[in-house]
Amino acid sequence: MRTAILGASGLVGRTMLRLLDHETWLDTPPRLFTSARSAGARVPFRGGELTCEDVATADLAGLELALFSAGGGTSRRWAPVFAERGAVVVDNSSAWRMEDGVPLVVPEVNGHRIGDAGAGGIIANPNCSTIQIALPCAALDQAFGLR
Repeated sequence: MRTAILGASGLVGRTMLRLLDHETWLDTPPRLFTSARSAGARVPFRGGELTCEDVATADLAGLELALFSAGGGTSRRWAPVFAERGAVVVDNSSAWRMEDGVPLVVPEVNGHRIGDAGAGGIIANPNCSTIQIALPCAALDQAFGLR
């Protein structure tokens, strides 16, 4: 799967890359995107290094999945561009969390909503503290029902 990370030079972007390092479904190295300031930075991956590209000048064609962790303003600017070129964007910022038509997904709770984004769509995820609350609440709701 042709994958990308926007915000790849930051702590969360590097963590995403480290987690992808162990995924067998990732058959090609992800492309790493940053601002012009961080373009050219080299990041370790699977025993080698990947080079960060300036998102503003990169060719985004052919990407299937884009993981975003670059802040709300950056996400608002670039998520529609990636989506228009066919990538499903999973955004880690607050930019799309309350947007009509953008599924807000915690995979262990409502992973079935991922398909609501469609091809070339955007998926939001809640902030980190909400995710931690959603998991036990979903289990309680399934077992006993919540109001």
